[in-house]
Amino acid sequence: MAALAADPSHFTIMATAAELLRAKPVHPCERPQLAKEELITMEGQIDEILPDGRFGVVLDNEHRIIAYTAGKMRKFRIRSVVGDRVHVEMTPYDLSKGRIVFRERTPGQGMGVRKRSGFRR
Repeated sequence: MAALAADPSHFTIMATAAELLRAKPVHPCERPQLAKEELITMEGQIDEILPDGRFGVVLDNEHRIIAYTAGKMRKFRIRSVVGDRVHVEMTPYDLSKGRIVFRERTPGQGMGVRKRSGFRR
């Protein structure tokens, strides 16, 4: 039996509950990463404004999808109107919905910055 105990390949590791509680947790960066599906980026034109901050977008390949504005566009108050050219990200799982991530500038439009008049605190 002593000869078997000396050979490390015959050992089985049995962790007790106390040993598991004392074990150091694995940092999220050290965990193996799962494969993530790539987003599909398409270009299109807004053809309809829908309620609840959504838009009807006709893509360049003539498909029509429902899209919402990305958080950064809401944060920086980038407004979209009918006729704007936009870039839309879609997941391969549902090709009927998307997220508007970029609004292209159209020639002739200014910066669109308005000064508030009469604003007081």
